[in-house]
Amino acid sequence: MDTKANKQRPAKLSVYLYIPNIVGYMRVILNCIAFAVCFSNKTLFSLLYFFSFCCDAVDGWCARKFNQVSTFGAVLDMVTDRVSTACLLVILSQIYRPSLVFLSLLALDIASHWLQMYSTFLSGKTSHKDVKDSTSWLFRLYYGNRMFMGYCCVSCEVLYIILFLIAKNHTENLMNVLVESLTQFSPLSLLLALSIFGWSIKQIINLIQMKTAADVCVLYDIEKQHKP
Repeated sequence: MDTKANKQRPAKLSVYLYIPNIVGYMRVILNCIAFAVCFSNKTLFSLLYFFSFCCDAVDGWCARKFNQVSTFGAVLDMVTDRVSTACLLVILSQIYRPSLVFLSLLALDIASHWLQMYSTFLSGKTSHKDVKDSTSWLFRLYYGNRMFMGYCCVSCEVLYIILFLIAKNHTENLMNVLVESLTQFSPLSLLLALSIFGWSIKQIINLIQMKTAADVCVLYDIEKQHKP
């Protein structure tokens, strides 16, 4: 028994020390530092937060490059993404009114991704990105085209960062700030418009993802009831 346990420990440790997983740990540290200084130094927060977000692509590349794809790494990656975005949405809910907008986005983001992961396990798939059997062309395009997915994801994070940076006080009206910023016809307004467009697509995809995943769970229950 002891011999077997000793043989398993190095293998278990090696997964924790995969290069993409180390990048994942760095992302967690960067986010912790970013949120620690978010109100005292908005610029530093934005740089650290966005750099951590960009490292999401780095750990994926490392996993494929060094053949170090792991379930732990995939979960670490998704949890880091969801928690960091959730924290920023909570902060924005305290800055803008109505705060329910950002809390609703937070709920949609977590619910759609959690349901998607759970439905993936129920259907026996190895990746939550395997949606080839989906009836939604937009859903298939999102997970099938890295550039399109990247645009949507980057748009969400950039939009939230911009909203955080341009807020002047803690009682901002969201619509007033958006209208004022978009009508300035500046590079910022162009970036904001592009971000809003990509963000809108991402929210539609989140809704499709949540409904599709819920259908998988319901079908699983129906099939289980009809089994002898």
